[in-house]
Amino acid sequence: MTMRFMRPENTYMEEVSSLVWLWVFLFGVFYFVFKGVWRHAFLSLVLAVITAGFSWFVYPFFARTIMRNHYLRMGWVQVVEQV
Repeated sequence: MTMRFMRPENTYMEEVSSLVWLWVFLFGVFYFVFKGVWRHAFLSLVLAVITAGFSWFVYPFFARTIMRNHYLRMGWVQVVEQV
């Protein structure tokens, strides 16, 4: 399920796809750079070098939580849609 986050200051919405694990698996560091998650872009690059690429198979499992925590730390509010 797609997660949506809203910036309270100007009601700008940002979405995190339910396929975020796939995008991180395919694009790795570049996905985090594109989304502006610099901490994990740097960390995933360092871990890939240290583990000879093995971390690329582990990091996607945590991508959804990483993105959620990133937006919440920045003060964004998660929007829950009513059914």
